[in-house]
Parts: sequence; structure tokens; C-alpha cells
Amino acid sequence: MHIEQAYAQCMNDERIRSFLLFIFYFLIKSMQVFSLYEGSYSVDSTKKFIPFDPAKDDKKDRKGSLFIHIHPFLVQTSSDLILLDTGLGYRDENGQLILHNNIKKAGFEPQDVSLVLMSHLHQDHASGMVWEKEGKLQLAFPEAEYIVARGEWEAGYSGKSTSYKTEVFDILQRSGNLQLVEGSGSINAQVRYEHSGGHTEFHQVFHVEENDTHYFFGGDELPEPEQLLRKFAAKYDFDGKKAMHLREEYGSKAAQEDWICMFYHSTGAPFGKVEEKDGGFKVKSDQ
Repeated sequence: MHIEQAYAQCMNDERIRSFLLFIFYFLIKSMQVFSLYEGSYSVDSTKKFIPFDPAKDDKKDRKGSLFIHIHPFLVQTSSDLILLDTGLGYRDENGQLILHNNIKKAGFEPQDVSLVLMSHLHQDHASGMVWEKEGKLQLAFPEAEYIVARGEWEAGYSGKSTSYKTEVFDILQRSGNLQLVEGSGSINAQVRYEHSGGHTEFHQVFHVEENDTHYFFGGDELPEPEQLLRKFAAKYDFDGKKAMHLREEYGSKAAQEDWICMFYHSTGAPFGKVEEKDGGFKVKSDQ
């Protein structure tokens, strides 16, 4: 049978035609991304995160505080439902994890998540790895493999910083869902990780690529689009100068290779494309 005849026969079979159209549609639409916005918070020297509502709260009442937004991200590829960082793990008035609620609003269930990619383990990024149900801490995403840098895991248990919550790590350690990685490498055909070491010594960033679309998650080394617009070395980074240079590197590559950046602490648009112009960067909202 000639190829043309076989094709015509397939197209005349409604079941085969529907299946092929579904596969074609799925491949074209394979990557979807969502911001799972957890809210706005203030944090002071005690490193406690307190909800902050600009409509009713006054920054003057929280002197010495930083004000941040929290955006974990959900990415659907043709093979996985991926969560990038897990937020503070706060719950709503009904005791439900805000992160779970937001995943459901995106059209999925928490048990659909197959990969949890952790840039680092500070409490505003990692506390949502687990949640308390019926008085007991358990994995928030029991069907997922949690990808964590080995050095970051060890640093979290070292006791040198109060930014880590080891009671969260204990649940993950006993679960069998933890995969420790080192250096840079690939999880699968769509996902790769890079050791960056700017914000924490073992911080890592992630690339998710499929069908000529490239998403980049810089964690706390590129947490806001504004950080591309000015040069600075931050005292809160493990290596402020390295983090500064990494932002320049990420900005240039994002512009050259048409990345879509995901900004975890953005106060505005959580997604953006970067343009390099006149020795600086411009970020345009994407989505």
C-alpha cells in the first residue's frame, strides 16, 4: 500500500483520525506553565514570614522588614507535571494547603505532580514540600520525585542557618522520594539542572525545554525582573559578587536564546522575556 493510500485510510477511520489529532494537539500544546502565587509577606530579622496585604496593611508598621511575593511554578510537559520550589507551605482558613488549592485551580491534582525541583532549601522555598494532615506531617506530593542538590541537603542539616527547617527534611528523608544530585546534569529529555552557588553555596537553577520553548528558573539568583536592571552584590547571598555575575550571564543568555524566565519573588508579572540593549537589559512580561 502506498503511503498516500495508507494516510487516506487512516483519515477515513474516525477513531484513528481522532487519536492522531489528539497526539498532534498534545505535542503542539505540550508545555503549559502556571504561577501558583502564594501571597505577599513581610520578613524581619527573626526570619518569620507574616502575610502582608497592601490593601489594609501599612509597611510603616513593620519597620526593618523586607516585603516579598512568593510564586512557586507549575510546568506541564508531555511527560511530567513539574513543581519548581514549594513556597512557605501556608494553609487557608479551612486547613488546606494554599499550594494544593492553586494546583487544583490550574486543572490538576496534587498527586499528579511527578517532579518537584528545588533550587535550594530556605524555608520560603521548601516548607511546602510537606504538610500537616490529621496532626501528622506528610509529603505534600507523594507521587513526586524531589530533586535536591546533595550539598544543599547537607547544609540544611548542618545547623549553621536558621533559614532551614529540618523537621520538613526529616519527612522527605524517610519517604523514599528524595533524589540527591550533584553538579550539573539532566533529569530527563526536558529538564536539566545547573549548580550555580550564588545565593547559597549549593543553589541550583533549572531549564525546562520542549518544542522550541525554553523556560528558565533562577530561584533566588534571579528572583525578580528588576534585578536584571541594576548591578549589585547582595549581603543576603552566600557569594554576592558571584550572584551578580550570574544575573548578567542569565540575562545575556535569556536574550540570545529566547528564554522565558520565571521570577519567584516578582511583585509584578511572574514570567518575562529579556532583551539586551545599550549595554543593559529590558524585561517584557510574557503571559
